[in-house]
Amino acid sequence: MLIGQGIDAHRFASGRPLVLGGVTIPHDQGLAAHSDGDVVIHALCDALLGAAGLGDIGHHFPDTDAAYAGIDSRILLSRVMETLAERGLAVHNADLTIAAQQPKLAPHIAAMRKTLAADLGCPAARVNVKATTTERMGFTGRGEGIAAFAVVLLNQS
Repeated sequence: MLIGQGIDAHRFASGRPLVLGGVTIPHDQGLAAHSDGDVVIHALCDALLGAAGLGDIGHHFPDTDAAYAGIDSRILLSRVMETLAERGLAVHNADLTIAAQQPKLAPHIAAMRKTLAADLGCPAARVNVKATTTERMGFTGRGEGIAAFAVVLLNQS
């Protein structure tokens, strides 16, 4: 078994959809990023790559490469999963935490779990997604952006 952790954060930006865990969330702002800004999937990719000893998302999908401009982060996750499968690795479970003062994420957690479980190739019961505020402290608490944290456990298949 291999364990990995990942962290990502992006500031809010007007005129963009808010995508978290592969799900579009109704909000007046999205996240500024070279891709679609899905901090949940970015943290998850980093955790997966880290567990496999394969570096990080920036190494595999650099923000200096125009091919990744505006890309759906689920495509990046799919490519990470292909890389893991080539090495005989599979996801045992994933635990994700989203830090955001706004919007309220509880109504979207089930959809995120279902979407991520499908992308990870494991049962939804093995994908946990939590949301928290930072009690108005820090950049997330001031409503400047969103952060996500991921921990994964991989099995040799």
